[in-house]
Amino acid sequence: MVKIMPGRQGQTILQVGLTAVFVGYLMVWLPGPGAGLSFLGIELGEWVKFMGVGLERNLFYLPPITLALMLVMLTLLWGNGRWQSWAMRGLALLISWQAFPAIEDITGPTRHEYMPRVQWIGLVLLAVVAAVVLCWLVKIETRQWLCWLLLTLLGLIGAVLPTRVYLQIQPNVAQLVGMSVGYGWGLILNGVGHLLIAGVSVWQIVQMVGKKRSTPARQH
Repeated sequence: MVKIMPGRQGQTILQVGLTAVFVGYLMVWLPGPGAGLSFLGIELGEWVKFMGVGLERNLFYLPPITLALMLVMLTLLWGNGRWQSWAMRGLALLISWQAFPAIEDITGPTRHEYMPRVQWIGLVLLAVVAAVVLCWLVKIETRQWLCWLLLTLLGLIGAVLPTRVYLQIQPNVAQLVGMSVGYGWGLILNGVGHLLIAGVSVWQIVQMVGKKRSTPARQH
């Protein structure tokens, strides 16, 4: 049977990727000419709401959601019998709340603009419930496939979508401040972190496919 968790190197890469996503979200994404025009990932979605990106600005709040979902997916490999699974799920819920809007925003006249973020947090809660049920009802082999496939998808989503919106607003910001705008370390860490997780997940899938193909041959 394929190992439930990747090897030591793979686990290290996973830890580095998860940490990069979390730290990157709290670092500068948009490096402006001064401190007042440099914005963290957690600040950027609110600041760009007048730049014509519409509801897509909510994608700047996606990293804590994808990070939370990835933590939940990893608990599929551990099952419900370990306290670490429950701690990881609780941590995932806490991290997802970084995307929660201000109360005045979700009760005001423009609350429809903020509802996607509320729905994403609800999705994390549903994922926790689903993970608990799956760990009870589904064999570990099936949970392995589900975990690594979803981690690959979440890694790609978390790397691509926020970066795409950033590239969309970058020319407008450069015009506003009167100078070229580069890429903050937070944006870079977010992309690299998500892609590291996707890469490890793809490698695990490749190993599982290879193991599945070789098993009948050995039996024969």
